[in-house]
Amino acid sequence: MTHIPANRALLPALAAGFLVFSITLAAAGILDFPTVRTDLSPEQLKRVRDVTRATSNFLKAEPYETMQGGGLTAIDNVTRDIFSQPSANLNPEQGQDFHLGNALFRKLWVSAPSSTQASDGLGPLFNARSCQSCHIRDGRGHPPETAGAVATSMVLRLARNATTPDEEQAVKNFHALNLPDSTYGVQLQDLAVPGLDAEGKVTVTYSEEKVTLAGGETVSLRKPAYGVSDLAYGPMDAGTTLSPRIAPPMIGLGLIEAIPDADILANADPDDKKGTGIRGRPAIVRDHRTGEIALGRFGWKAQNATVRDQVADAFSADIGISTPDRPNAHGDCTDREARCLVMPTGVQKRLGDTEAPDPVLPLVTFYSENLAVPARRNAGAPDVLHGKDMFYRSGCTACHTPKFVTRDGIRDKDGKDSPQAFQLIWPYSDFLLHDMGEGLSDGQQVGVASGRDWRTPPLWGIGLTQTVSGQQTYLHDGRARTLTEAILWHGGEAEKARNAFADLSKDDRQALINFLESL
Repeated sequence: MTHIPANRALLPALAAGFLVFSITLAAAGILDFPTVRTDLSPEQLKRVRDVTRATSNFLKAEPYETMQGGGLTAIDNVTRDIFSQPSANLNPEQGQDFHLGNALFRKLWVSAPSSTQASDGLGPLFNARSCQSCHIRDGRGHPPETAGAVATSMVLRLARNATTPDEEQAVKNFHALNLPDSTYGVQLQDLAVPGLDAEGKVTVTYSEEKVTLAGGETVSLRKPAYGVSDLAYGPMDAGTTLSPRIAPPMIGLGLIEAIPDADILANADPDDKKGTGIRGRPAIVRDHRTGEIALGRFGWKAQNATVRDQVADAFSADIGISTPDRPNAHGDCTDREARCLVMPTGVQKRLGDTEAPDPVLPLVTFYSENLAVPARRNAGAPDVLHGKDMFYRSGCTACHTPKFVTRDGIRDKDGKDSPQAFQLIWPYSDFLLHDMGEGLSDGQQVGVASGRDWRTPPLWGIGLTQTVSGQQTYLHDGRARTLTEAILWHGGEAEKARNAFADLSKDDRQALINFLESL
């Protein structure tokens, strides 16, 4: 078994140079992000600021607080399929697109050549045969449950630092967020089509660390160690880092994309000019279609700007299926995996130039954009309101921003009002990068995100994890088995809030957990 050491030779030149509220891209030199919303009149802007201002009243639920996804909120009875409901305000045509996208999301791809020509092209190297295989019932994934098991809903992202002037320039200009392993590419694929060896296996071992909370309660934290075994194509680069990532929940993605850049950037404070110790920084990426610099919002390190970027990346890296946005039919095969590069592909010229030609990608993107956020439960219950008070008092909202109002005037592909337009939503995230401490570091640079940096994940729906996924696995690698464990892993910028939680009385801590479980 090979263990890959964490590479802490970060790229400090990229991690610096972002000024509060001007957010000038010194490294790229080509963009000033907007700092004021332009989609609203002054009167509307004042109304939005009033409605999104943090509350100080914990005696009752706030207006519309139960409708976490605004008018798109799913108010269905809670079942294991609650994350798979469509946005509540879709018209009939949009509803049809949602269901077509759902079918493609669940579709099992097969290796080429196959008699089912519209479904072949899997791999040749891959991690899963369908989107649903990772995002089980559209919920979160989990690490391998037993030694030697196929990871499926957790992948290892591979990356190394730039070693040549051309590579350094590509990273500096955001044409690459990091560099792939020379042999195994951007991701370790632990599955392969018949006749080809998989790249290797993910290995994970755990040790337990005891933490004592106020009042004497003891919690055991599961500390993982990651590696790879059975590498089929030779050793990895000496500087390659492993970043374990479980599949995140799919709900509310279109609403996240509809949050104005200016409202996300309003919470950025990379130089800590406010003196709070919270240094939220925007993720800077390039839109895969336009090539333009954009604000990263999706992925554990906010490496993708749009839902479509995220979907195309998953098709390519996870399943090995080419799309118009990622047209390489051999997926993540590298030049050192020569046999992989000569395997047949699923490209059918009569259907198009890729294995998943239009409208596959747009339909799966639409489906992903319109998985509804479930309604809150028990938002007005006294213990939940008390827990909300503890959540605010502990400083959790410094990163987990409760609410936003999405952009007005968004149009769909037919020029009609988008379902996501002008909605009051409650994601509990600032969608910025934060240093989460050495305990959660993966040692992997992703653009401006260092090995210690992670995007604040939205909390909506987190209380339904057990219901949807059948188990509880939290944080980027699923190490935390309870919400309490997840909080106690917080370090770096979040250490003050973590300690505040640990210092609460047992009843106050439970109330805070009850609040999270109501989301």
